[in-house]
Amino acid sequence: MSDMLDADQAAQLGRLADVHPEVRELGERFEAAGHELYLVGGSVRDTLLAGTDAAVDTQRIDLDLATSARPEETERILRGWADAVWLTGAAFGTVSCQRERDGAPARTIEITTFRADTYVAGSRHPSVEFGDRIEDDLARRDFTVNAMAVRVPDFAFVDPHGGLADLRRRRLVTPIDPRVSFSDDPLRMVRMARFVSVLDAEVEEGTLAAAEAMVDALSTVSAERIRDELVRLMAGRAPARGIDLLVRTRLTQHVIPELSALAVCIDPEHRHKDVYHHTLAVIENAIALESDGPDVVLRLAALLHDLGKPQTREIHSDGTVTFHHHDVVGARMVRNRMRELRFDKVTIKQVSELVRLHLRFHTYEAGWTDSAVRRYVRDAGEVLERLNLLTRADVTTANTRKEQAIQNRVTELEERIDHLRAQEELDALRPAIDGRRIMDHLGIAPGPEVGEAWQFLLDLRIEHGPMEDDAALAALDAWWAQR
Repeated sequence: MSDMLDADQAAQLGRLADVHPEVRELGERFEAAGHELYLVGGSVRDTLLAGTDAAVDTQRIDLDLATSARPEETERILRGWADAVWLTGAAFGTVSCQRERDGAPARTIEITTFRADTYVAGSRHPSVEFGDRIEDDLARRDFTVNAMAVRVPDFAFVDPHGGLADLRRRRLVTPIDPRVSFSDDPLRMVRMARFVSVLDAEVEEGTLAAAEAMVDALSTVSAERIRDELVRLMAGRAPARGIDLLVRTRLTQHVIPELSALAVCIDPEHRHKDVYHHTLAVIENAIALESDGPDVVLRLAALLHDLGKPQTREIHSDGTVTFHHHDVVGARMVRNRMRELRFDKVTIKQVSELVRLHLRFHTYEAGWTDSAVRRYVRDAGEVLERLNLLTRADVTTANTRKEQAIQNRVTELEERIDHLRAQEELDALRPAIDGRRIMDHLGIAPGPEVGEAWQFLLDLRIEHGPMEDDAALAALDAWWAQR
């Protein structure tokens, strides 16, 4: 052990028994059965951070444990103690369980047999080899800050690779040769960027050089695993730094390859920075506007909002540069990329809609008509609040007067929306007459004409506000007669 816990950190680890009494109970059960049990990984790292980092909530720390017991023995020890036991990960050495606690929600606990994993070259899955020593298990972990352990029930600290010192310095380094570690699991290179974001850390030079040299090994990793790391990265405290690491190491080629093109795409609206650095600034601005924890959808939209600029860049004869329709092109690119990464349909829709609409605010001038406000609300739908936040975050000009003027206009728009919302059912814009009444009134059967009539009435509603049924029917008759 190359570093020692200070008094506060030792006390923090000791308090785990008070906050999570099941940890001590499990330690006693495994000890009685002749096996070792250790808290490992993020549960140790985050507990040590909790004493110095207000952003770490000890109540929400995941409990991951490692044991000398084989999965079948772990299951036997847990039976009669846990309320539920899952063996879905038993082939990889992991047994999961839950135990109800008075006055607290049940917590899922994962207990994994000491590992000595090796990955077959070109394979996406590890060849599982169980080990007998915690030191061997820790050596196979991704970074030293995750290669610390606490033996339970006596809470003895184990740190064979100097993880505590690296945690104090916010330094990322692999416990073993990084080339071996990254060969074992190439996803660790993306995880490196994730921890740069989560811990706001720096990467040790040799570890960084190994990642730069082994970029192509990431092609063997499944899209789902890469997506999960990207989401965790974007939810961290410094996602712009994590993204920048992916770009600088060229790892982004296997994550979001389109980002690399942004760095060479100069935006005339932001002459003091290229589009790429503007993007990083927008992410930081979006984070500053959050009010209730990380909003990954908003952050992804900030990251991807200008993705279409390289494809739409035009240099005109007078030297001006334009990016016409980069919002529409970018939305299509975002949908394609997020599908490649196996994002769920809801997230894809929300992020791509934010990208498609991120310029909508700038198509209007101050003093919007009511109909323009209604159309803005209707088009934004469920992403309205995020769209306004993205509009604010997208202002990175160094001209403070211009920046304040735009922010004031967004505030004015939000006030207009609130005013109309108080008068009308603005969040559920629909015609006064539904499809069934349209058919009955016009004497037509279901078909495209009903949809056209409904759209006509919706446009009328947006343009003029709420209408009485008689007025709507009269307008419908006039439209039908002209048609």
